[in-house]
Amino acid sequence: MHIVIVGGGFGGIKAALELAKNHAMSVTLISNKDHFVYYPSLYAVATGGTRKQSFVPLSDIFRGTRVKFVQDTIVGYDPARRIINGKLRNYSYQRAVFALGAVTSYFGIKGLEDYSFGIKSHDEVVAFRRHIHDELTSQRKIDKQYVVVGAGPTGVELAASLAHYIKHIAEAHSIRHSRIRIRLVEAAPRVLPRMSEFASRVVTERLKKLDIDVMTNEKVEWQDDDEVSISGRSIPTRTVIWTSGVANNPFFASHADHFKLSPNGRVIVDEHLKVDEYTYVIGDNAYTPYSGLAQTALHDALYAARDIIRSHHDHLRPTYESMKPPVVVPVGTRWAIMEWNWICVSGYLGHLIRRSADLIGYNDILPLRLAIDAWRSSEQREDACIVCQK
Repeated sequence: MHIVIVGGGFGGIKAALELAKNHAMSVTLISNKDHFVYYPSLYAVATGGTRKQSFVPLSDIFRGTRVKFVQDTIVGYDPARRIINGKLRNYSYQRAVFALGAVTSYFGIKGLEDYSFGIKSHDEVVAFRRHIHDELTSQRKIDKQYVVVGAGPTGVELAASLAHYIKHIAEAHSIRHSRIRIRLVEAAPRVLPRMSEFASRVVTERLKKLDIDVMTNEKVEWQDDDEVSISGRSIPTRTVIWTSGVANNPFFASHADHFKLSPNGRVIVDEHLKVDEYTYVIGDNAYTPYSGLAQTALHDALYAARDIIRSHHDHLRPTYESMKPPVVVPVGTRWAIMEWNWICVSGYLGHLIRRSADLIGYNDILPLRLAIDAWRSSEQREDACIVCQK
């Protein structure tokens, strides 16, 4: 049986690796990127961490496996003929798995797409680090206002790491600096709105100890090249980092005759994560509980791969059951908070849990040698003097 998987993130890679273990399966994975992005560590790479902890060539991941990797961008889908159209060529399949991931949404806020920075891709991380570096080295001064928008895990992680990174670069270039101000802006009533109120309160206290201004119930209205408007107040800054707002990949909306969409734009799937007899949709793209998390994408991938194998061999096929994953959020150096159901752990123990979770996360996707290498690299920093020149 030939399976075509679209998407080179957690879900797509895990499904491909699992299916390739079965010699009855022929697996092709299509991605528009030549690398895998380990999203949980992007905030660290954006603030001086080594890039190898977040960016791994797909060719390295699939070397020695039975997965065929093709770099292409899909533009069409014909379920009647079981063909996926790419820019380079068409791909026929007996089963298809869509794991395209989410995209950034700016909610139509004027100026954000043009002037804010993001940290969700290699190019965005490089642009952000170059901006911080160039602001310091060309003007010999620090932008005194840094605004991180979105107090979900990424925003909290980034805000907590940003001050240390700026100080690191300033010291590397012998630049005197006055006190900087980092603002963390959230439209919801509290930080980490998907976690419990207790966890939110603990993290808010931690952020304040790190001298971060936590601004909840506040909305960004517009931005230009040297200021941002937040709930009617203009704040002078050239550094706004947008970590809020994601939307389902637009591919599904553009093929809405084949995919039924939920109110939030995700694809409605059946009890086997399928949209038709031959097509699965998993991870961020599927309208299931806890979608949007890496652990959910991995859980979905394992289920879909095993369901394909069971159906091929006419075995009993259990229905899909969602799984609430633990959430672990680093907040500054050697401090993190972990929450799972009624369990909540913070501080250095939370940091150790996060380190362990990262090692497991890398090994879910990478061969053990690469997983250990990436995990070890997450404790390292790149040279501030040369990082933005690469």
